[in-house]
Amino acid sequence: MFESKKQSDYLQRDVLSVNKDLCDFIENEVLFDLDINPSNFWKNFSLILKNFSDKNKKLINKREEIQNKINHWYLSNQGKINDDEQLKFLKKIGYLVNDVDNFKINTDKVDNEIASIAGPQLVVPVKNARYAINATNARWGSLYDALYGSDIITKSANKKLSYDPSRGSEVIKFARDHLDKIIPLVEASHSEVIKYYVENNELKIKLNEKTTSLQEKNQFVGFTGNQENPKSILFSKNDLHIEVLFNSKGVVGSVDTAGIQDILLESALTVIQDCEDSVAAIDAEEKICVYRNWLGLMRGNLKTEFYKGKNKIIRKLNYERSYKRPNGELFSLPGRSLLLVRNVGHLMMTNAILGRDKLPIPEGIMDAIITTTIGLYDLKNKIENKNSKCGSIYIVKPKMHGPEEVAFTCNLFKQIEESLNLPINTIKLGIMDEERRTSINLKACIYEAKERIIFINTGFLDRTGDEIHTSMEAGPMLPKESIKDSEWIKAYELSNVELGLTCGFMGKAQIGKGMWAMPDKMKSMFETKDTHLKSGANCAWVPSPTAATIHAMHYHLINVKNIQKKMLQKINNNSIDNYRKYLVRPPLLKNIQLTKKDIQMQLDNNAQGILGYVVRWINDGVGCSKVPNLENIGLMEDRATLRISSQLLSNWLHHKICSKKDLLDSFKRMALVVDKQNKDDPYYQPMGADIENDIAFNTACLLVFEGRNQPSGYTEPILHTMREKKKKSIT
Repeated sequence: MFESKKQSDYLQRDVLSVNKDLCDFIENEVLFDLDINPSNFWKNFSLILKNFSDKNKKLINKREEIQNKINHWYLSNQGKINDDEQLKFLKKIGYLVNDVDNFKINTDKVDNEIASIAGPQLVVPVKNARYAINATNARWGSLYDALYGSDIITKSANKKLSYDPSRGSEVIKFARDHLDKIIPLVEASHSEVIKYYVENNELKIKLNEKTTSLQEKNQFVGFTGNQENPKSILFSKNDLHIEVLFNSKGVVGSVDTAGIQDILLESALTVIQDCEDSVAAIDAEEKICVYRNWLGLMRGNLKTEFYKGKNKIIRKLNYERSYKRPNGELFSLPGRSLLLVRNVGHLMMTNAILGRDKLPIPEGIMDAIITTTIGLYDLKNKIENKNSKCGSIYIVKPKMHGPEEVAFTCNLFKQIEESLNLPINTIKLGIMDEERRTSINLKACIYEAKERIIFINTGFLDRTGDEIHTSMEAGPMLPKESIKDSEWIKAYELSNVELGLTCGFMGKAQIGKGMWAMPDKMKSMFETKDTHLKSGANCAWVPSPTAATIHAMHYHLINVKNIQKKMLQKINNNSIDNYRKYLVRPPLLKNIQLTKKDIQMQLDNNAQGILGYVVRWINDGVGCSKVPNLENIGLMEDRATLRISSQLLSNWLHHKICSKKDLLDSFKRMALVVDKQNKDDPYYQPMGADIENDIAFNTACLLVFEGRNQPSGYTEPILHTMREKKKKSIT
């Protein structure tokens, strides 16, 4: 998997061999202002590796042993798979663990953005400084910009104008209608208002003929400027803030009698700064980039510069926002989203550091130690603009298989806390419910982390990828689009929310839902993503700051706390156990007959998506891309989408729904399609120029042809190997 490194590339630190550049970064940037002696740091690092590396390896080996037993069971039970018999078998091999008694989580010192406020959650590759800053600043978003720049407003703009007043009027109307729904006035509409002002600690609202007020006066929570002519008015709905900004002319080119310049929505309450699925980081050089940006975020000094045409643009982090309460008392609100960091999983090893045996160490352990150490900068910060006001460090841990691996992570975090002299449970844990062994044992997983857990969520893509791989020998699977309607998906989504609620998440932790993958289809998102709130989830993933602002409107319209309270009254603990029989029913094709056209369409769609993502990953080191599909609709692709697509095609190949030649032909044709879609990018390297020898093309093929043999169907081993080969070829 790894290119051999010269010993001269490393520095000896305790029993470890540390890449020179990484060592320099740790000692001269990370530890620079933390009062941590480098010698002690590396000694503790070595001790943690000694205590956890072998355990990490055993957990990975256990995954393989269990999978081999499941494969054998499916092969031995073809055509006679029974729910009860399967559950009995899974319990026998240690896949399904014994139930735990009812309990409530007791995580403390959790910031309100996670514990008690429902809102959108952004996920962003921390490797890209510009994206990381934009996401962190997406705590507040312009509703006018989000509407004007998206397909929610159907009236086309005049492309000859930088600003089209006609489209702008549609934006204003939409925004006023939304204000009427969430901040209603007494017998009037916000579209009739000609002035908002403060008098005697109350908000006054002037119409042409009279003065009115809010139906719920406590929704007015603050203002800026002076009372008679405020610069802005601050409202609150379902714990989210809405700020109406004024100037004397309103929006340029539009008629706005109230002088409203814009409406800002508190949008991305939380952001997951991702080191994992949306990031391509295979070596010390790229891991340093990831860690350096996380360091800048925790220190609050991350900035980046770029050019837009001839104009130089500087991006830096926002400051806190200052307001006056209705009585004139000063207060502030965060200008930045609350940040969580997603580490990599347990699987991959890294040669950025070599252990005492001169072999690569578990990358997940390295991530946990370094991202936590960097988080100390926020904990020691005594001034404004802190990330966690409660003194916590939030780590999301992906791809854990069952409670044993959750317990391993919690024990790892505990020793890291001890090594850094942190109070126990300073490091909080977010569990990604995206592996079958975790879903079926979710209650036991939560129990293992009951003093740290702040987050569970569902993810269709990774979870389906694992479902296909786990059940590979059960038979051919449904197409991706049909899997979304299968029994196990519905059980998976319901059980996740209900278990979170019965384990006491309400008011303490997030129950999340997955990503909206079409960043250009905001109208569809606005019309459908409210289902996540109605299901009882208090956060859901969005792909951009614009999407966060639009999704925030759902949280104004729907009170998630009330939905969760009603759900708790109806949940039957026994019914949660019954979900298990659905969770072990793979989405098999069964008696459905696919035509040659149906099969070819699936091959082409999946091959094109795989190639469009992989070519950027391998050639450019980009881990998250907006890839146009065959209909030229941009889809957000990361390793989760790659996993499900490659596993589905691998499953169909294994069960002879298609042949290797069918797949190769499809990949070759789709490579030319992807080349054409990227023809306007001067830096793009076409695969079709030498398709037989193209590393990116061959990577895409390997992911399918070797997919059945990959651990849990993960794509990282092949991607890392081929990216390293690509980097070596151009040095």
